[in-house]
Amino acid sequence: METLTARGRAVRAGVTLLGLALLLLGTVRGTDDHFPFGPFRMYSTSDPPNAPAPDTRVEGVDRTGTVIPLGQDATGIRRAEIEGQQDRYAADPSLLRTVADAYAERHPGAPELVEVRIMVRWFDIQSGRPTGKWTDETAVRWEIGG
Repeated sequence: METLTARGRAVRAGVTLLGLALLLLGTVRGTDDHFPFGPFRMYSTSDPPNAPAPDTRVEGVDRTGTVIPLGQDATGIRRAEIEGQQDRYAADPSLLRTVADAYAERHPGAPELVEVRIMVRWFDIQSGRPTGKWTDETAVRWEIGG
C-alpha cells in the first residue's frame, strides 16, 4: 500500500473543507433545491394532528365523460413533477397540454381527451389518524380547445 503524498493529503483536506463549508452554508441559507447541501425540509416538519392530508392526482376526461387517471404509467410524468409546479399550472392551465400530449403519445388508439385536471383529495385526519373521510377539490382545470 502506498502512502499519500503531502499534495494528496492537502487536496483531500481541501475537498473535505469545501464540502463542510457547503453543508454549513446550505444549512443556514439553503432551500430544498440545494439538496444535498441544503436542508431537505420535507422530513424535518410535520403538519398539525388535525390538519387534512392532501393526495394530488391528475386525471383526464374523454368525450364520453369517462375519467382517465393520468399518472406516471399513463403519461410518463411523475406526480412529484406535477405537484412541484402546481402553482404554474394554476396560473396557466393550458400548460396541462403537455400531460394530454404525453397521454396521447403513449395511447394513440385511446379516445381523445377533452379535459385535463389536477385533483387534490383531502383526507380527514383527527388526532393524527385518518378518519376514512375525504373531500375532492379541483385545483386546476383545463378544457382542451377551450
